Amino acid sequence: MEVIGEITTIIYQNKINSYTVAEIETDEEILVIVGYLPFVNVGDTVKLIGKYVEHKDYGRQFKVDTFEKIMPQTLSALEKYLASGKIKGIRKATAKKIIKKFGEDTINVFKLYPEKLAEIKGISLEKAKEMSESFIENWEVWQIVGFLEKFGIGAEHAQKVFELYGVTAIDEIENNPYLLIDIARGVDFKQVDKMALDLGISSDNEKRVTSGIKYGLIRVTNNGHSCVLKDNLIEFVVNLLNVTSENVEDGIIDLKAKGDIVEEKREDGYIYVYLSSFYNTEEEIAYKIKRLLKAKNIKEIKSFDKELKKVEKISNIELSEKQKQALKLINENNVTIITGGPGTGKTTIIKNIIDIYEEKGKKVVLAAPTGRAAKRMTETTGKDASTLHRLLEIGKIDDDSFYKSVSKYEGAPIDADVIIVDEVSMMDMFLMNYLLKCVYQGTKLVLVGDIDQLPSVGPGSVLKDLINSEEIPTIKLDKIFRQAAKSKIIVNAHRVNEGEKFLSKSEEEEEMKEDFFFIKETSQEKMLSQIVSLCTGRLEKYGNYDFFQNIQVLTPTKKGMLGTKELNKVLQENLNPNLIGLPERASMGAIYRAGDRVMQIKNNYDIYWEREKREENENMGGMEKKGGIEEKEIGSGVFNGEIGTIKKVDEKEKVVEIKFDDDKIAYYEYSELDQIEHSYAITIHKAQRK
Repeated sequence: MEVIGEITTIIYQNKINSYTVAEIETDEEILVIVGYLPFVNVGDTVKLIGKYVEHKDYGRQFKVDTFEKIMPQTLSALEKYLASGKIKGIRKATAKKIIKKFGEDTINVFKLYPEKLAEIKGISLEKAKEMSESFIENWEVWQIVGFLEKFGIGAEHAQKVFELYGVTAIDEIENNPYLLIDIARGVDFKQVDKMALDLGISSDNEKRVTSGIKYGLIRVTNNGHSCVLKDNLIEFVVNLLNVTSENVEDGIIDLKAKGDIVEEKREDGYIYVYLSSFYNTEEEIAYKIKRLLKAKNIKEIKSFDKELKKVEKISNIELSEKQKQALKLINENNVTIITGGPGTGKTTIIKNIIDIYEEKGKKVVLAAPTGRAAKRMTETTGKDASTLHRLLEIGKIDDDSFYKSVSKYEGAPIDADVIIVDEVSMMDMFLMNYLLKCVYQGTKLVLVGDIDQLPSVGPGSVLKDLINSEEIPTIKLDKIFRQAAKSKIIVNAHRVNEGEKFLSKSEEEEEMKEDFFFIKETSQEKMLSQIVSLCTGRLEKYGNYDFFQNIQVLTPTKKGMLGTKELNKVLQENLNPNLIGLPERASMGAIYRAGDRVMQIKNNYDIYWEREKREENENMGGMEKKGGIEEKEIGSGVFNGEIGTIKKVDEKEKVVEIKFDDDKIAYYEYSELDQIEHSYAITIHKAQRK
């Protein structure tokens, strides 16, 4: 639908991506609009393309897909626009004089005859030219939005384009379309390349080759790597652009000279190539960790052995020698790594650190990379744990800043004597750098994780590389404790890491838990049948395991009969069929209905949520209280990997209500369902992230 009106109020605008909530006045009504609206100001007249939606709390809104800024339709609207403060040198009184003097010809005067403005008392010729330039600049920047849409680049990136190139952005990009590769991740390189070739750029043009090199490096980082072998990069670009290896070598030299990339020759003789931001981030991590290690150990507890014995006695847990060694290592050093597989006692060490240091009046802060990992940490220790994003107050960082502006984030220093971060294998290099920016010198940093887990989804293999550097005091726990050794899951996990087969029946001990089964099948059809059977009754009969409460299907792949897409369809049909004709909604090839298990698959900082009423003695942050008891907690933001259950599909409001595992209830408009997918089955990588 199309709506034309004047912006009367800007309620909210994200400075990074220009996501805006505003009011516009049309001929019929005052309407709330939401969407990415860079460059808009109060007084602007806009033509909006989008649709009406119904927000659960805020009512009817117009969701903007694209927009166009147009000339004010009346003299009063033009006067209001001029008086808005965005045209240099013009305020209300001056705007009134200009409209009175030039009337319908006002815009032509600004654009074509700026010297006429000097006919008004108080406006010099120099000031008239400044006013004209400011008017034209403000009027032309919105065209960037429409221009970028041709290349699949959304309005949320337009602000960044303008900040980089100003009012000459369109000319700059037409002169060198490859600039778009630097603007935002996800730009279609082939589309930009076709535009450039159509404009007459030669196949071996220097700009084309250097952009192909940067695109290759970006592709590598999207796959989790921080750098690539030079020979592999050259081969990729040669095939991508159909140019010679000499062309690519010349391009690499050019990019090195400009400081865009870095080459590193290692001890094995191989040369690796980095985007500069990645290389600089690795250097920053190394520098900051060394600085923390060398700082004075001001948090050391002098009578540590005595305190350790006291805690052992109170907890009635006898620590292994390695666990004691780990605790002493933490006391003696500012940075320590504790690693080991499942059941090796990492959680016991964390509990003891908390007990020992809190007994001495020290403040211990717990954190993990994801919400689910933080929740587990809270459950196992009995102490509040936070996600790293929340702890570091990262908030709405533009996704591209992870790749291009990492050094700009300064963060908020963490008020703690000891910081313990669990599941560090999930941390990518940028998140680790952000963390280190916020750690005071002298604060103890304890990094805990299992290097045998899958690496982080983001670039870098932080935990593994830190351990392999041999620069940081590290304890590797390898003893499976008696209680854990009763679990065949844990025992088999260690056997796999050591290259051994699963436990055979003859090797099992009588007291071992029956928590691991290996079912061998020779065809995908039989495997699928087994999965459905296990999820629809066999496991419930065996151990009272309800699918929606206790069972998660994991698979290595998204595609094929045993990939997430097909498994989710089959499991939904068997576990949550629509037998009584309840409302449901189709989106992206899936059908969503109440009772479905779903996962958020991208970060959305703006989506509204609320939490059900909690007990009064819990954390009260963000709660609305009534009579001493909170009614609800409200907030915004649902993040990649969070899992929940659909509670309601509301056809009237066109909203899907989802309750997530941390009890927050979020409301998704039908148009937002591309952000979720079914999670009856998820990939192993996704399971680790959550």
